[in-house]
Amino acid sequence: MTADVIVLGLGGMGSAAASALARRGATVLGFEQYPFVHNRGSSHGRTRIIRTAYYEHPAYVPLVKRAFALWHELEQRTGRHLLTECPCLNIGAADSAVVTGVRAAAAEHNLAVEALSAPEMERRFPAFRLPANAVGVLESASGFLYVEDCVRAHLDDAVSHGAELYAETPVLSWKSNGSSVEVTTVTGTHTAAKLVVTAGGWATRLLADIGVPLTVMRQVLQWCDPGPALPDFARDRFPIFLLDTPGGAYYGLPAIDRCGVKVARHYGEPELKTPEEVSWDVTAADIAPVAAFTAAHLPTAGRPSAAEVCMYTLTPDRHFVIDVHPAHPNVAVACGFSGHGFKFAPTVGEVLADLTLDGRTKPPMGLFNVGRFGK
Repeated sequence: MTADVIVLGLGGMGSAAASALARRGATVLGFEQYPFVHNRGSSHGRTRIIRTAYYEHPAYVPLVKRAFALWHELEQRTGRHLLTECPCLNIGAADSAVVTGVRAAAAEHNLAVEALSAPEMERRFPAFRLPANAVGVLESASGFLYVEDCVRAHLDDAVSHGAELYAETPVLSWKSNGSSVEVTTVTGTHTAAKLVVTAGGWATRLLADIGVPLTVMRQVLQWCDPGPALPDFARDRFPIFLLDTPGGAYYGLPAIDRCGVKVARHYGEPELKTPEEVSWDVTAADIAPVAAFTAAHLPTAGRPSAAEVCMYTLTPDRHFVIDVHPAHPNVAVACGFSGHGFKFAPTVGEVLADLTLDGRTKPPMGLFNVGRFGK
């Protein structure tokens, strides 16, 4: 088969890229090694946070603002509810990375945030128990995305605009001669003028030549059943939160279904070389850190009701890679989303379409340059 563009990997970023490319009139072939919307990567687990006062770096703020607009446009095109607004409470010591980062992003971009003391946070959100020295920064330009529905919406949107997408079709190899690309899958060899690689953790193999030392990290998402305390964890009384503790960073989301309140640790696990090293079985050792966290800070959250493994693909500086391949100008790459990328998926898809079809993109992307790690 032939096309203008081939997209390798159809999770959060690849589905968005296929949608953006097809809507701009390109003929698109897309390949996914697993069934569509699977649970063996990074784009599953019911919900993902979207927030604007971005503590990781102020340069993300314009990109997440664009993502909000694009998620709403995708909702309108597909008739699906994908994003629910909900305040985001960032908590930590006054000098913690979360608190100082949120304040810096808010100051640089003139974002509306509210400063709260520990007693004020506990009074407004009674599920929390916080150290006396904790401070909070509350933002309202935030919410959560229904992650599997978002991926399905992008896939369906791409197909409705003419893309041909194939599940359960692993890619064996790809190569570029400068004017075209050749992709070999288990079903045969396919050619195109351009290639987009959005392979998640499998970028450790498919993009091993770009000079970025990628690793993967196994993460466990958990849900707790608050039982009679459920009203304290509903969206009108419980925010999205990020809590920086001496034992690591944790995040959570309100109870929106029968599984209860979602709580997980952010980072804190060994870095692995390939996805093949990830165990997808949840153990008692996985449950223990979150159980200790909820006992200390969310004592009425209840017992674990469900758990699921997901995977981060990490860069050394925890910022993304979104760029043209350093050796192949007709190949665009997006990888290393480091556990905080999904909210940006439609923006990343738009940028990849720009890079692929125009050779340039409007948003400033210097933070995500492929060459920043050297050879």
